[in-house]
Amino acid sequence: MAAPGHAGGQPGDRVTAGRAFSVFPPLPADLVVSGVGYVRGVNASSPGRIVLLTTSHRVAPGLLSWPAWQALHDADRVLCADGAHPQLPYLREAGVKVDEAAPTAEELVDACAGGHTVTVVATGEGEPQLTDGLARLAGSGRVQMPDLELLPASYDLPGARLLDLVQVMDRIRAECPWSSQQTHKGLAKYGIEEAYELVEAIEEGDRHELREELGDVLLQVVFHARIAEEDEDEPFSIDDVAGTIVTKLIHRHPHVFGDETATTPEEVKAHWLRTKAVEKQRTSVTEGVPLGQPGLALAAKLASRVRTAGLEVPLPPGEGIGYDLLAMAVRAEAEGVDPEAALRAAARAYRDAIRATEG
Repeated sequence: MAAPGHAGGQPGDRVTAGRAFSVFPPLPADLVVSGVGYVRGVNASSPGRIVLLTTSHRVAPGLLSWPAWQALHDADRVLCADGAHPQLPYLREAGVKVDEAAPTAEELVDACAGGHTVTVVATGEGEPQLTDGLARLAGSGRVQMPDLELLPASYDLPGARLLDLVQVMDRIRAECPWSSQQTHKGLAKYGIEEAYELVEAIEEGDRHELREELGDVLLQVVFHARIAEEDEDEPFSIDDVAGTIVTKLIHRHPHVFGDETATTPEEVKAHWLRTKAVEKQRTSVTEGVPLGQPGLALAAKLASRVRTAGLEVPLPPGEGIGYDLLAMAVRAEAEGVDPEAALRAAARAYRDAIRATEG
């Protein structure tokens, strides 16, 4: 759900329009859906019209939908309780007269008498007192209510909450005594821990934990990017990080963004490896394989690189558990088995057996 007072859905999205205010109580049965909000059926006595206009703080001020601009220009009065609302300078520049006022529900209904239209630019808090009051009046049956319309003037696109994360991280980095002192090296261990916790959530099939751990991994990305902004020699930001991966994905998917064709996963992988080889220009298949990863995963990754490159590389001679594990990992990779995941599954079974023995 969008933050209170900010439209999280698109114009025409009835469910989002109805939920834009988290405190908006149920409306009476004689209120019907019309346009992009809840509107009472037209009354012959012309009680007027109230337009409650919501905006998203994640969209640049002044970028409003066409129906919103129409509602603003056609209104007999435009009201806003927040004189510092970020939209106000742009509305006034566009010739919209906005009065700073916070009327009660009764006063707003009276202002609409005689067929007048009043548009209210909602504040960041979502005007809970006003919306509660309007709902109570409508439910009482004692007041002839104006038409009521909830109009999202701007709305969030998918991924908009990422902007909130960037803003929160920026403030934490500036104001938190611990976070402000962190470095890439100091945070490295947390990245590893969060990755392991994500893998565990996936393998356990816990959807709630999966969502939380994905957020923790995402935090590591945003945290490191924020630290990187402060580097004196080679600074970069979260936008640079996102731009880099976007460019990479487009380049490595010519069957999606270009003229090439791929109809099977194998063909997609071939495209990926071919474009990656051109990008990296590596002299050895071992380049880019992190040696710090767990041993079984490292052995399997090296075996995968060898097999993909079509090389015939005999296993190094040697005795002991290390060489036995190496041979098992190479065999597992050849059979399409992730040896690290297989060992974790066996270890979990061992853990369960231990707990059963403990009673």
